[in-house]
Order: sequence, then structure tokens, then C-alpha cells
Amino acid sequence: MEKSAIIGKSIEPEEKTTISCDKSQRILVCGKTGTGKSYTLGVLIEELSNFGEDIVLAVDPQGIFWTMAEPNQIAEATDKLREYNLLPKGFRVNLLVPGDPLERYGSSDIISELARRGLFVQGLRLNPSDLSPEMWCDLFNLDINELQGIMLFKAVRLCKKKLKNNFLIPDIADQIIKLDGLDKTKEALLRKLEMAEDWQIFEEHQYREIWEILQPNAINILDLSVIAQGRYGLRNLVVGVLANFIFEKRTIARRREELGLATDMRKVWLFIDEAHNFCPSGKSTLSKEIIIRWAKEGRQPGLSLVVASQQPSAIDSEVLTQCGIRIIHRITSKEDYKAVNALSQDFLDDSLVSRIKDLTGPGQTIMIDDEKETAVKVLVRLRQSNHGGGSA
Repeated sequence: MEKSAIIGKSIEPEEKTTISCDKSQRILVCGKTGTGKSYTLGVLIEELSNFGEDIVLAVDPQGIFWTMAEPNQIAEATDKLREYNLLPKGFRVNLLVPGDPLERYGSSDIISELARRGLFVQGLRLNPSDLSPEMWCDLFNLDINELQGIMLFKAVRLCKKKLKNNFLIPDIADQIIKLDGLDKTKEALLRKLEMAEDWQIFEEHQYREIWEILQPNAINILDLSVIAQGRYGLRNLVVGVLANFIFEKRTIARRREELGLATDMRKVWLFIDEAHNFCPSGKSTLSKEIIIRWAKEGRQPGLSLVVASQQPSAIDSEVLTQCGIRIIHRITSKEDYKAVNALSQDFLDDSLVSRIKDLTGPGQTIMIDDEKETAVKVLVRLRQSNHGGGSA
């Protein structure tokens, strides 16, 4: 039976609008603030979660998607959702918090209340060994052809050679101390590693596979609102390491599937809100390279990607051009019009910009599907769960 995510209904004629989930997809959701971009992202997440087959991981820079654990409580929710054979409900949410949740949220009361509302909260720490020597140098903005970069690259490489996946930041420091080189270079690197420990996003005790903390029967939400982007791009680091780890594991799992061998590593849908911060046009980040690879090469290992932004023109074109489905809410910037119009295929006429300008209320969108060769005006369905967007 075909798996189709119901997004809403086309306006003329009124028909259910769906996206096929039987294969890997690349989807762009865009629209200026207040037009329903994050709401639509939530609808897609709900649909995937209802199927319960693939792992769903949502990158949440604003801290708004945890409310999906609660049912939609607006008065007309039940009647409107029945049109889609759905009912209001809260979803099982696995809330991933970089570092120690107690320290990040500042109070045990918050964690207790989240648990009371049905959320499973767990800390996420990165394994130092999951970063390549190049990523460690990029993290501190070090040139691998200059003294500090050369020494750090060598130290991490030696750790990987001697200790495989089982090394922590102190092990890198030990290798730096043992290497030949100027003391002031070593001291500068050791201070950087001490600073990295203070970020509290790296594992301090033992190696833990990221796969162990992703729950297949829940919406996995990575709450990045608890850490500042900062000079070193910590949010990008977390996303980059997670995405790279999943890509490698799913590539191995896909080969096992092709050979008829058992694997417990399910296919993955990665949702990235505010995607222009993670794969920006015109500049490099710690997450950009793997997101581009995910977009270009992730279909075969069963990796889907949904990127959302109020600034589609600010997303790298290598990601945008892979998005065969575009869900476009109202936009007003000339640069954004130009970006989405540049993705138009032969089946689209010259009226796309005017059709976007004709969008009025929140929830209205133009949905373009290159495979189906369709561009329809859609009213996005009501959420089953509570929407956490909006201002205080």
C-alpha cells in the first residue's frame, strides 16, 4: 500500500494533496515569518510519525516543536481533522538536549513538567572521535597548513589510529603534549581543548553511539535553542556530526539490505528548520558539507531531507536544486522570488511569482511537485498536535 503524507487540500478543485513517502524525498518549505512555514513542517512531521516506519529527526533552533507532545486543543480541531480521518492527539516526543538538560534548562521543575506532559528528555553529547581531524581544525578555524592546525590534525589522527572510536578530549591533549613542537603552540591548543570541554557538548566518560539515543517510534527533536550559535558554530557542529554519523550508518545498512542481511537501522527523515543557518549560500559551516551530501547522495541509502526557511535565497543552491517538492508560502523579497523561480521546470508557466503574491492567509501555499509536474494552491491541514510557534 502506498504511503502518502496528506498536506492539505487544493483550493480549486478541492482535493486532498499528498506527498509520496515510499521513497526518499528532498523538500523545501519556505515563507516569510507568520505565513505558516513551521506549521507546515509540523504537519509533515506528524504524517511521517503516523506511519511509524522511519526515524524522524527534527532540528529545532527555536525550541518550538516540543509542543507536539500535546494535542491540538482549538475548538474546531476535531471536526476539521475528521475531514482527513484524523483526530487531535499528542505524539511521543524524544527531546534531545545538547549537554546536561538540567543545566541547559536551568531548573529541575522544567524537566519534571516536560516529563509530566509525556516528553522523554535526554542529554546529547558528541563523541570526540566522531569528528574527523579536519572537523576539529574547522571547529577552531585553524588552517591545517599552519602550526596549530598541523599539530591538532596530527594529534586527532594519532588518536584515531591508536584508540579507534574510544578516545575523549583528554586523549587528544595527551597526544598534543607528546608531539614535537613549540610549547606556545601546544599551550594554545590545550587552551582551546579546555574551552571545548567547557561547552559541555562532548562526551566525558565513554563512547556512546548516536544511534542509541534516536527512538524509532517517536519524533526525535534536537532542541538547539539551549545553545548559542556563537563564534565556533556549535549548533552547526551538533547537526554536522549527527548527520554525518547517520549517513555513514545508513550507507552500511543499505548494503546489508541489498544483500538480504538483517539490520535495525531504519531509514531517516531529517527536518531542518531555519536551514539557511546550517547550509548557507556563499559561506562554509561545520554542517554544510554533509547536508549537501545528504541532498545529493542520500536517496540510495534511504535518507530524506526537508529544509525550511523564511529566506530560501540564503540556502545553498546545491541543496535547493535537489528539492523536487517545494511548498511555498507567501514571500516578498525579490531575492527569494528569484531563488524559487530559478527552480522552475518546463511544466511551469511564467505565472509562479504572481501566484505566490496571490497567497493571502496563513496556511495557504503553492505546492510544486516536479515528478508529478503539478503546481497547485493548497490550504495546509490543521495540525493534530499543539503548535508551539508564535511570539510571547
